[in-house]
Amino acid sequence: MPQNLLNRLTIRNLGFADAAEIFVLLAGYASWLAYGRGFPKYGLAETLRKIAVRCGKLYIAQTMMMIAFVVIVRTWRNFTPVPVDFLEPELAHGLSNFWRVFLLDALPSNLNILPLYMVLLAAFPLMFCVIRFNRFLALGLSFALWLLINIDPSVNFPNWLDPDGWYFDPLAWQFLFVLGACGAIEAGRHNGNLPSFSWLKILCGGYLMFSLLEAFPWTQWGLPTIRPLTLPSPDKSTLAPLRLLDVLSIFYLVQSSQLARQFSETWLGQALALCGRHSLEVFTVGTVLDLIGRLIFTTFGEGWLFQIVINIAGLWILYCVTVVYERKRNRAREMMKSSEPKRHAAS
Repeated sequence: MPQNLLNRLTIRNLGFADAAEIFVLLAGYASWLAYGRGFPKYGLAETLRKIAVRCGKLYIAQTMMMIAFVVIVRTWRNFTPVPVDFLEPELAHGLSNFWRVFLLDALPSNLNILPLYMVLLAAFPLMFCVIRFNRFLALGLSFALWLLINIDPSVNFPNWLDPDGWYFDPLAWQFLFVLGACGAIEAGRHNGNLPSFSWLKILCGGYLMFSLLEAFPWTQWGLPTIRPLTLPSPDKSTLAPLRLLDVLSIFYLVQSSQLARQFSETWLGQALALCGRHSLEVFTVGTVLDLIGRLIFTTFGEGWLFQIVINIAGLWILYCVTVVYERKRNRAREMMKSSEPKRHAAS
């Protein structure tokens, strides 16, 4: 939420990259673990079925968020004005063109990350084939496509709401997704971690420090600006090189660190892992809560009371979501285990 004071501490204010880059990189990483290893283990048909099911769940989540946004905004608008940018297709163009949203022909600015994920996941079988044939060939082709988009940003998917196309150009962001998949392969060869090189850690750390100094919102904190250079914000739609280097530096430092693995075993690390196991549900509910929080701030102000209540309530609701779905997941596992002896006895 832009009005949220905690927003100043999110990763987008600490470097060029933000949560979107990390999400796509980890999506590629997780896709290889879930589906890249699934092709040889479960076979082509079963793995393709799982990918299709996952894409279907992503589409359902996107649709549910869109419907929730429309209902909430239209209801809220009955009592107080709502800025148009909260929901472009419904407020600016009316419901007559709303079908474009469900066909992904119109992507509102607040609901554009899951469609990117759907496209990348749907293309994963093709990526898998090229990676299995030659990983470096796959990286080379993916890099060439990313470079082409950065040279000519007009190459993009059409977006009825924006003549420039999708905000997250899939043809550029696929490179980060492929890098994540290849990172999973490399980590799998080293017991789950990337090889640790001191010189590379120094380079990554130095770049992240430069990124922090350049991207930090000095004026918001009332501090003097100490940027080494005066760089324009790197383009997010095409995944500009500065953003790409930022997220890769973070990824390498974390994935090659024993401290990160030790942190993952703490109670806080396990709580974050719980959110990760139910990431789609947490994201869906969190996105709707984001809209409600923005509406409250816009309507009633951004005082400390609203800041505290909205943040505590939002975090508590998201934690409850993880608990509910984790219990559901455990019950399903228990039912599966209890049914196995019966199947064996019947056979």
